[in-house]
Amino acid sequence: MPTDEQLALDLLGRTDYGRVATSMRALPFMAAARHVVADGRLLLRMHRGHGYHQACAGSVVAYGADNLNAAPARDGRWTVQLIGLCTAVEPADAALELFGPPPGCADGDLFDPVYLRIEPQVTKIHRFGPTRTRPLEHLR
Repeated sequence: MPTDEQLALDLLGRTDYGRVATSMRALPFMAAARHVVADGRLLLRMHRGHGYHQACAGSVVAYGADNLNAAPARDGRWTVQLIGLCTAVEPADAALELFGPPPGCADGDLFDPVYLRIEPQVTKIHRFGPTRTRPLEHLR
């Protein structure tokens, strides 16, 4: 039986983007990020030019993603949230390949990638489906 963290990473592996939440100068904020699961770890790619990575690195962040707009209701919908310490990293070449090519621009500026890793300390999975009795493992 997979742990919640393993199942969460499996589900996140089915999506490309999510949102990271933390605080910047004592104010909460959320930012979109590309993510991949590599070697059982969640890696994020963000645009350096926004500076959001500076608030994330070294802080506890929340990261969430879902399939709410993509999955038919009959197949089940889910949300995943990970909370943990975020650190700046330089991913291995294999992990960089998983990200695929970066976008050319972000808000009109050349996209300058920066990479982060989240070490989950709390994992939450919520599912929404047609029945009460369908086990979560059917999403695997």
